[in-house]
Amino acid sequence: MASSGSEAKAYHAPISTNEPVVSVDWLHSNLGDADIKVLDASWYMAHEQRNPIQEYQVAHIPGALFFDLNGIADRKTNLRHMLPSEEAFAAGCSALGIENNDGVVVYDGMGLFSAARVWWMFRVFGHDKVWVLDGGLPKWRASGYDVESSVSNDAILKASAATEAIEKIYQGQTISPITFQTKFRPHLVLALDQVKENIEDKTYQHIDARSKARFDGIAPEPWKGLPSGHIPGSKCVPFPLMFDSSQTLLPAEELKKQFEQEDISLDSPIAASCGTGVTACILALGLYRLGKTNVAIYDGSWTEWATAPNLPIVGSSS
Repeated sequence: MASSGSEAKAYHAPISTNEPVVSVDWLHSNLGDADIKVLDASWYMAHEQRNPIQEYQVAHIPGALFFDLNGIADRKTNLRHMLPSEEAFAAGCSALGIENNDGVVVYDGMGLFSAARVWWMFRVFGHDKVWVLDGGLPKWRASGYDVESSVSNDAILKASAATEAIEKIYQGQTISPITFQTKFRPHLVLALDQVKENIEDKTYQHIDARSKARFDGIAPEPWKGLPSGHIPGSKCVPFPLMFDSSQTLLPAEELKKQFEQEDISLDSPIAASCGTGVTACILALGLYRLGKTNVAIYDGSWTEWATAPNLPIVGSSS
């Protein structure tokens, strides 16, 4: 993968799928490539009181589409932004105009946050040509690259069409045409029953991306009525340990040290969780850089576990 503007111009569009991120210099040099689709996948916690679609309209990378994390999601659960069905994801991507031969670059307004979730979603459904923009929109702007604004444009219409298409899928309606083809990879997703079994079986090393205080049950969860604490046997690896002060992914050696400090073996299977399945994907992104390409995400994460009846919680604090 090219890591600077000059290298990007030499190699142009081909990117290594061995790396999970691309630099802002690379993207700037390849922004006009027809086979590169850029997605603004910004999503924020409710307490931050930030509206991602409004922020997209004010400033986004030129040509970027808006990927609505809450819109391209499962409609059969009350849990937040859960993974949609294969058919629904295919319908959403088709509505956005994403094709299977496209290279997809995902970014967000935080730097390295919700983009990792969308990176994981594409990989779950068999699309390997996907990367996170290292440092996201803040790094792009800090590098002096242009942004564009638009109150109403084709990308907004496509985002609405993607959400509408998914709603129709869950209502049992037929959507045509669905041009984006998927291939589901179940080993990248864990369900509640699998996590329960893992407490005894210890098939996976379970790592939790939430803060140590929430993990220990000392600090409250950001969602009212949800106790803090953790799943028995899990270990805490807070997601900010994956990046530097500019929210760019740490080099491999530094990432390796972060996991070693928590006694996580890179030679054994790993599963990750967090609050609602977003920041766990940042851990998966860091592990991907270390060659761990099959990290599973517990999609329901802490929100599902802590609200399900009769499940053990360590350090519970409501």
